[in-house]
Amino acid sequence: MIWKQTFTVEGLNQFSADTLLDTIGIEFTGSGDDYLVARMPVDKRTFQPFRLLHGGASVALAESLGSTASMLCLEDIEAYQAVGLEINANHLKSARGGFVIGTARPVRLGRRIHVWNIEIRDEQDSLICVSRLTMAIIQKSA
Repeated sequence: MIWKQTFTVEGLNQFSADTLLDTIGIEFTGSGDDYLVARMPVDKRTFQPFRLLHGGASVALAESLGSTASMLCLEDIEAYQAVGLEINANHLKSARGGFVIGTARPVRLGRRIHVWNIEIRDEQDSLICVSRLTMAIIQKSA
């Protein structure tokens, strides 16, 4: 198991209240020994003008999953924090409604760098987006 912090999906959702995640409807839905899952609605909050899922919303879901997962992998969250260093996304298929479901899995969990692969799928399990997120693990400033 990769997780160093104890958590529940309910606790993660409470932690995300009054943030971008809450605003666009991202909610954590599950986890396993080496993955974290969240879903996001495809609706007026996440549409682009042609009423398709906005690519930026997919990136927001990917970064939310990967950055939260990195935080949960830290041994000492009082002294260290995970911050985004780089993200990319390939948008493979459009979505017009329902939910998309993102799953973050680690590529590498080093002492100072975490790399995550995030797959976003629709409710029919079609691959919508693949994203790679690099997180820097830095010491918190006083």
